[in-house]
Amino acid sequence: MRIVFLILGFISLGLGGLGVVLPLLPATPFIILAAFFFARSSPALHDRLLQSRTFGKAIRDWRDKRAISRKGKIAAVIAMALTLVLSLVLGTDLRIVAIQALALCGAATFILTRNTA
Repeated sequence: MRIVFLILGFISLGLGGLGVVLPLLPATPFIILAAFFFARSSPALHDRLLQSRTFGKAIRDWRDKRAISRKGKIAAVIAMALTLVLSLVLGTDLRIVAIQALALCGAATFILTRNTA
């Protein structure tokens, strides 16, 4: 099972890396997921993620307190709002925008109801 967790950790890390450069793909949840998988497969990789300047604090806050930083919450909600605005500006079918808005409202509700680090 260890090798499966290791592979899933690298896949999650790769998706997190893509999320850094792609605006619609969130990075931090995938990095936290990678930390979860690495904790079960490679303590060295897990420790390396925890020491990361970029993601270490977010991983520790989530692991220890199930918390998201205020800055992270604000950035996430702004990104979601901009995504909806961009969809409208690009003339996306309103039914698609409505589905998108529903999904983003669910995600925003989840984020905003977590503890604040």
